[in-house]
Amino acid sequence: MNDLRITLAQGSTRWHDPAGNRKYYGDLIGGLRGKTDLVLLPETFTSGFSNDAIAQAETMDGPTVAWLREQARALDAAVCGSVQLRVGNDVFNRLLFATPDGELRSYDKRHLFRFGREHERYAAGRDRLVVEWRDWRICPLVCYDLRFPVFSRNRYDVERPGQLDYDLLLYVANWPSARAYPWKTLLRARAIENLCYVAGLNRVGTDGNSLHYAGDSAVIDFLGHPVSECGDEDVVVTVTLQAKALAAHRERFPAMLDGDAFTLS
Repeated sequence: MNDLRITLAQGSTRWHDPAGNRKYYGDLIGGLRGKTDLVLLPETFTSGFSNDAIAQAETMDGPTVAWLREQARALDAAVCGSVQLRVGNDVFNRLLFATPDGELRSYDKRHLFRFGREHERYAAGRDRLVVEWRDWRICPLVCYDLRFPVFSRNRYDVERPGQLDYDLLLYVANWPSARAYPWKTLLRARAIENLCYVAGLNRVGTDGNSLHYAGDSAVIDFLGHPVSECGDEDVVVTVTLQAKALAAHRERFPAMLDGDAFTLS
């Protein structure tokens, strides 16, 4: 593994304005070519977290998917974020992972936010996604998934005996400031228990439901220490994840050897 440069694009998403958000986030990340390997955008970055945005849900042939592919190509980096996408009769909160070669992988949010009635409007995903990108194995998840450690648990990969499923765990989110302490605490817990780096990308500002978001985006190392932490402002931050340090920690403290084997239904 080589080191991996990861960028957090922490922004104030415009309410129900897909075209405006594509321009806004495009401007934020536009100068990153040659400076990063992976760019994170927030959950539902074209609309904000809104049940009513279901009426604007695009398809996989829509402008946002095309925009993500173009951003990845232009930046020569993977670009990742979630949007509302319609598939048949269902609409998913779908995380998209676009790479410069035009490949697009997706993960549908499994844990829908019951307290915001997300489960009444959107369909839930089922399967976890692990992608390989520039020698790193990456597991991208969405917001409320952070509260469910079993689903994100790092296990041995049967295709790579003795190796863990992933090296980097991602969370893209719209996580209100009223629950900022759990956000910061759980990011650290997921990193420590899974012997991996964790990156959590949240939005800032106040949305159309009058919910405030404090940002607090962060990259956390395998010991739970912050590599980078953001405040409550529009900001683009790039940090480098150290591959050798991660490998050395896993060799020095191989807690995964005592992990519980299980299957998830």
